[in-house]
Amino acid sequence: MAAQLSPQQLTETHRTTLDQALEAIRTRAYWSPHPEHPKAYENDGKAAFDALLGTRLDLDQPGTDDWTGAEISPYGTELGITYPHPDLEVLLPAMKAGMGAWREAGPELRALVCLEIISRISARTPELAHAVMHTSGQAFMMAFQAGGPHAQDRGLEAVAYAYQEQTRTPSDAAHWSKPQGKRDPLELTKTFVPTARGIALMIGCNTFPTWNGYPGLFASLATGNPVLVKPHPRAVLPLALTVQIARTVLAEAGFDPNLVALAAERPGEGIAKTLAVRPEIKIIDYTGSTSFGDWLEANARQAQVYTEKAGVNTVVVDSTDDYKGMLSNLAFSLSLYSGQMCTTPQNLLIPRDGISTDAGAKSYDEVVADLAASVGGLLGDDARANAILGALVNPDVKTRLEAAAGLGEVALPSREIANPDFPDAVVRTPVIVKLDGAKPDAEAAYLSECFGPVSFAVAVDSTAGAVELLRRTVRDKGAMTVGAYTTSQEVERAVEDVCLEESAQLSLNLTGGVYVNQTAAFSDFHGSGGNPAANAALCDGAFVANRFRVVEVRRQA
Repeated sequence: MAAQLSPQQLTETHRTTLDQALEAIRTRAYWSPHPEHPKAYENDGKAAFDALLGTRLDLDQPGTDDWTGAEISPYGTELGITYPHPDLEVLLPAMKAGMGAWREAGPELRALVCLEIISRISARTPELAHAVMHTSGQAFMMAFQAGGPHAQDRGLEAVAYAYQEQTRTPSDAAHWSKPQGKRDPLELTKTFVPTARGIALMIGCNTFPTWNGYPGLFASLATGNPVLVKPHPRAVLPLALTVQIARTVLAEAGFDPNLVALAAERPGEGIAKTLAVRPEIKIIDYTGSTSFGDWLEANARQAQVYTEKAGVNTVVVDSTDDYKGMLSNLAFSLSLYSGQMCTTPQNLLIPRDGISTDAGAKSYDEVVADLAASVGGLLGDDARANAILGALVNPDVKTRLEAAAGLGEVALPSREIANPDFPDAVVRTPVIVKLDGAKPDAEAAYLSECFGPVSFAVAVDSTAGAVELLRRTVRDKGAMTVGAYTTSQEVERAVEDVCLEESAQLSLNLTGGVYVNQTAAFSDFHGSGGNPAANAALCDGAFVANRFRVVEVRRQA
């Protein structure tokens, strides 16, 4: 196929960005090429999003045997968009057909094509923000930032790591000569070619379809693998638009557009389980429930499986020299996107005898009451609350929220908030429940993930007891994030030792505008891959290195 994007054009446009990304992952300093503010874009994306409603999104991919789609926005709008349903016996062979040319392109050109895809996605950030908002329930600004530039940063980060890992071995032929004393040396020429594993399956999630989806998608594509995108049935649109953009760029660059395809499923079909064990599927990226993640790891034996599952995120509260700042920081962390983030704190471990602060000694009850008041103050204005909370993504979250109130003494009841722009949206403030960590019946509650706006203030006998409970929680249940507040170097070291030994990402004494449940691409690792919450980190060398193998060809010189 005729290329409209030449390698020279791609190099001139994107090589500097690739170099900057490589430098950023080396230094871990702040960097992003993607603007975070809506004013940086030409329009607000609303008209483009509205034009999609009630239409058929034709991706012109082979093997379409039906059209499917049943997305209803958490804000109440029925999207009415239909997507191609795949005949796998036609689509999967078509996806493999372009692998040879994609392999021969080499790591650099593959990376540059991926950067062009990300650049085109970036240009449509406002439209994608509405798509993310109306499939995930995120408030608009969060959908704009997390679903747009932050997701694009994570995709670009994965491309940089993929390029770095593939270029560890020389791309030019290597001359090998071994001296043999008086005899002529043994001489060979050797070439080393990064080769793809096969089709990668990216299983999307409902809450962060692009942020959690782009790392796996671009890590696989940049390492030479075709990518089949299987969106969550409630959040198809953001990833369908992504696939549409990717297919266009691949074709313009002279490659087979079927290197990226969509697998939308009929209601209740469960196509992910069918795909996961197909012999053509060699890589799987998954974000979601522990039960299905465990199933994938146990049953998709032909594939390299990367999972992000559930964990019990914990904060140890020992002492602080900025009591007001601590409360404010925690209040926002508990409230953002109604706690529907895999990084949101769930358990706050507080000594029952209280803590020392710059505002004087505070008892356990005072700390919990003051935190409840801080959350209440943050969300007291309904307009601001709607902008922070968004909407509950599905009825299961609402059910968990309502059940949590019966697990212990409620320190902060959840309240319903009306959204005047979207009257059908289900918006609830967080609930904080007090639990006694010494009581066995409380343990079942706080050692299980309760996804949503639910937090437990767990009274523990001492800070040392909190540290040991933290260790047990991370080891047995996993954690995407750990937080701690302390003015003691000994306590800080004890918490740090637990996180180093049990492999959990730690944030200490956050009191300003950085929160435990937020991570920055190119600098922060999301998850560690070393505890039960996830077997991979976004993003490090291990996340990309096993998506390809290096094949060596030796020739007699």
